[in-house]
Amino acid sequence: MASGNGSSLVTEFVLLGLTQQPELQLPLFFLFLGIYVVSMLGNLGLFILIYLNPHLHTPMYYFLFNLSFTDLCYSSVITPKMMMSFVKQNIISYAGCMAQLFFFAFFVIDECCILTSMAYDRYVAICKPLLYRVTMSYQVCLMLMVGGYVIGFTGGMAHTGCMLRLSFCNSNVINHYMCDIPPLLQLSCTSTAINELVVFIVVGVSIIVPSLTIFISYTLILFSILRIHSTKGRSKAFSTCSSHVIAVSLFFGSSAFIYFKSSPSGSKDEDKISTVFYTIVGPMMNPFIYSLRNKDVQVALQKTLKKRVLA
Repeated sequence: MASGNGSSLVTEFVLLGLTQQPELQLPLFFLFLGIYVVSMLGNLGLFILIYLNPHLHTPMYYFLFNLSFTDLCYSSVITPKMMMSFVKQNIISYAGCMAQLFFFAFFVIDECCILTSMAYDRYVAICKPLLYRVTMSYQVCLMLMVGGYVIGFTGGMAHTGCMLRLSFCNSNVINHYMCDIPPLLQLSCTSTAINELVVFIVVGVSIIVPSLTIFISYTLILFSILRIHSTKGRSKAFSTCSSHVIAVSLFFGSSAFIYFKSSPSGSKDEDKISTVFYTIVGPMMNPFIYSLRNKDVQVALQKTLKKRVLA
């Protein structure tokens, strides 16, 4: 690292990675390579499947289409660079680090918005079925998705812009496998008060507000389901929500653990493991969570495979 007090003099950072134990490096490399390949194939496959099958062009699958796209993007922002730390010293340029921070924040916040939109969609479908087509029109779905991308972009710019104003003069070694906010704040030799305030506001809005919206939606859904007299009807209603509940729990649970600590005291081993769940494991699991018990997706897959075989 170049000497000096300004962040403009920092030309690169060293990412320590997930672990420093030599005996774990190669096994972990192949483990995360497998996870990344499965994540790419699963999300790309679901993305293409929804695009090719007109009967999946509904609000629910429109949101799932965008979720797969987002998972493809932000998994690719994190995982390939992470795997480099298992085979050699992982060096990232200052500009590359800031770019990774921006896209990571952008796609993570966008995923929060998509998961919230999906919860609202399930609420309307179960609690207001007669108004579903009007309430969840194409225009409404488009506005929800555009709004999610705008919020993600704004949050990413806010985090990155505040990070660019900091000076890094003590060390350029990041105790993490990516350029995340807490470990970068730990390296700063200038005041991080503004950054911490931005983290509190942006992360609070992107986690607390969606969490409350999802909680309220599913509380109303639960009351609505309990009023259904048919056991079969209840089971069907629960099954349409169970996948989303699992995905939400995995994503919001692990992300909240990281960012709602008393202070950004740096990345500990448990912090790294928690981020793995929502940055790497989550994108891999989502295609399976939403498709294994989904008959519409299974039927679409069978039809698509038959067309390709007969073509």
